[in-house]
Amino acid sequence: MDVLKAIKSRRSVRAFTNQAVSEDEVEKLIDAARWAPSAGNIQPWAFIVVRDPKIKRGLCEAASNQTFIEKAPVVVVVCADTQQSSQRYGSRGANLYCLQDTAAAAQNILLAAQAMGLATCWVGAFKEERAKEVLNTPSWLRPIAIIPIGHAAEEPRVRPRKRLNEIIHRETFRAK
Repeated sequence: MDVLKAIKSRRSVRAFTNQAVSEDEVEKLIDAARWAPSAGNIQPWAFIVVRDPKIKRGLCEAASNQTFIEKAPVVVVVCADTQQSSQRYGSRGANLYCLQDTAAAAQNILLAAQAMGLATCWVGAFKEERAKEVLNTPSWLRPIAIIPIGHAAEEPRVRPRKRLNEIIHRETFRAK
């Protein structure tokens, strides 16, 4: 699938069929993620693949009971390794660069899934400390995105986007 088509056709899906997502498919998604750009090419990310219903339930609870998380066949939690980024870039690396880097990796997962005929939803609304407890992550590994992955059981409507002339600013910012 053409990348622009994948970008424009991707939707946040919150209902999945029972059809499995293979290990091979998950590896392809994470392979796409690892090609994301990162500050200094540090690649400060970790991907936790969750299939266990109890762990998915815990992530669901951490995310204000967004039940579609536990109903997805697989969930990938994209984490930022703040320690790696801070070693080179100090607090800016730990508080900004690793978040930007993992966001780019998460977007690659979403677009690769769309190209592969899989459905996803980027979940960013969750209690980070609770997610860390559920996943038993070390202190320096921050969960940034919870991505349920499966086959769509719904076709979400197209959500409106702002017009280009509302978001493009030539050379200097001009508020409207």
